Amino acid sequence: MAGHGRAWRSAAAGLCLLLLPLAGCGGGQSSTGTAMAAVQQVLDRRAAAVLGHDEKAYAETGTRSSYADLRAVPLADWSYRLTALHPDGAGATADAQLSYRIQGYDKAPVTADRTLTLSRTADGQWYVTYDKPAKKSAQQLWDQGKVTAVRSTHALVLGVGQSGATLRGYARLADTAVPEVSKVWGTDWTRRVVLLVPGSLNGMAGLLGAPASNYRGIAAVTTGEAGGSGQTPADRVILNPEAYAGLGSVGRQVVLTHETTHVATRAHTTAATPLWLSEGYADWIGYRDTGRTPTEAAPELARAVEAGDLPENLPADQDFGFTDDPTKLAEAYEGGWLACRMIAGHWGEEKLGAFYRAVGAHRERAGAVEDALKTELGTTLPDFTARWRDYLTAQLGD
Repeated sequence: MAGHGRAWRSAAAGLCLLLLPLAGCGGGQSSTGTAMAAVQQVLDRRAAAVLGHDEKAYAETGTRSSYADLRAVPLADWSYRLTALHPDGAGATADAQLSYRIQGYDKAPVTADRTLTLSRTADGQWYVTYDKPAKKSAQQLWDQGKVTAVRSTHALVLGVGQSGATLRGYARLADTAVPEVSKVWGTDWTRRVVLLVPGSLNGMAGLLGAPASNYRGIAAVTTGEAGGSGQTPADRVILNPEAYAGLGSVGRQVVLTHETTHVATRAHTTAATPLWLSEGYADWIGYRDTGRTPTEAAPELARAVEAGDLPENLPADQDFGFTDDPTKLAEAYEGGWLACRMIAGHWGEEKLGAFYRAVGAHRERAGAVEDALKTELGTTLPDFTARWRDYLTAQLGD
């Protein structure tokens, strides 16, 4: 942002009057700092009220509208860090970073940029009139309404606009998914998942800070930082209730098991891991005990193979983009799944897991798959690709 031009002395008095509600004249930086300190104190009291479940104390710091919305969320930490204060007549807007941690799930705080609207009482006390996501920032679930929480053995399900029965159903699916994933992947992960269930596709998009069109037809996504540094919070599985409602019982379980696999494998999923492997492995565990045949689970790729359109190469990362061509996206997922299914069938399930970990352990994408194919499976990328193409023909052809 460009710096301010030189202020003429004749304008100084008028400028001072405009700023009087926020700071006195003659000490701009010091007065602004005093105002920021006062606002920070209000935010500290507000945070303490959230953690202490003290609605009265919360109301004393400003609007209480969001209190009931987030009350059910089991919080271990909640705090604001004021980063900027912008005077606006008798009030101000503020930029702040919200940090919070869900009890029993987050190893590190979730951070979110917020914009606060502030006013002052007759005796000069600050109070919050509005708290919303900063521009271009994603919403938090409680920004969308009152949160209902359901706990189960392996899951915390947080929903808005959903019945308790519906949320308990999701929790049961998660409680089935976690042991299924652990049975194959191992138990070196938290074995807990956090599910966020908004009221609509638009709600899902709001939580992801992206257009709804990106996720139309996508039943769920998992958010998290690749590499599992241990300094990041737990992953969030975010459901699209509209797409999810259209699935049968098997499909719902497959989706939750798929997303749970992403949570389990996060520490070993890095920039070196291609999407055909991370998505294919998650689908492989998801479909593993369903009894679905390749043609049932990979209908789009089966049609392509039948039409003589056999893929030349393994799916590229860009093939997994959410575009206007759902067929190509489906073929990418199905191709990755069948690649992992082939590894499990030919080299064994343990080797598939070892291959996944070996790829993720590589320092960079270049050479990661090739090196892991050599060390774990004793093959080369050209040979593996040829085997995969033959496998597609054998499994999906007439």
